[in-house]
Amino acid sequence: MSTTTTTTALTAGTWTIDPSHSEASFTVRHAGIAKVRGTVAITEGAVVVSEDGTATVRATLDPATVSTGDETRDGHLKTADFFEVETYPTWTFESQAIKVEGEEAEVSGDLTIHGVTQPVTLETEFNGTATDAYGNLRAGFSATTTISRKDFGLTWNAALEAGGVLVSDKVQVSLEISAIKQA
Repeated sequence: MSTTTTTTALTAGTWTIDPSHSEASFTVRHAGIAKVRGTVAITEGAVVVSEDGTATVRATLDPATVSTGDETRDGHLKTADFFEVETYPTWTFESQAIKVEGEEAEVSGDLTIHGVTQPVTLETEFNGTATDAYGNLRAGFSATTTISRKDFGLTWNAALEAGGVLVSDKVQVSLEISAIKQA
């Protein structure tokens, strides 16, 4: 994993992603007319900042936790038609390069979903740091990207009578991250 970032926003060390205060969400167009939103749990991850200011980011997500507010749809998403969670129980992201400009950054890296790895760039905003009620120093980040389902081998679909398909290829991904500085 290589990085090309200089970040002065965070002090050197390991900032562990707090799964209970972080979220990965997605939005996909359904039937060409509506948007369906859902979440997938971030189970672990970290931002590691070296003494020279370079940083790396890694995260693991659990597709078995997919939640769209509809149990039937969630069950279908876990099958071989989509995420095939028994065969591919984790998704991962590992940064390769980070370019920081002020409070914003482009975090480029390798995203693996459904056993397929593709490069993605996360448009990332640094939301600052704060000490929580338990004395933990926290950092917050928001990030977005758009991916193609087909790029990850997720090709299931159904043709619509009026034309088009049931599930769009384009998926908008949003992340809200809270990371805790480790001692």
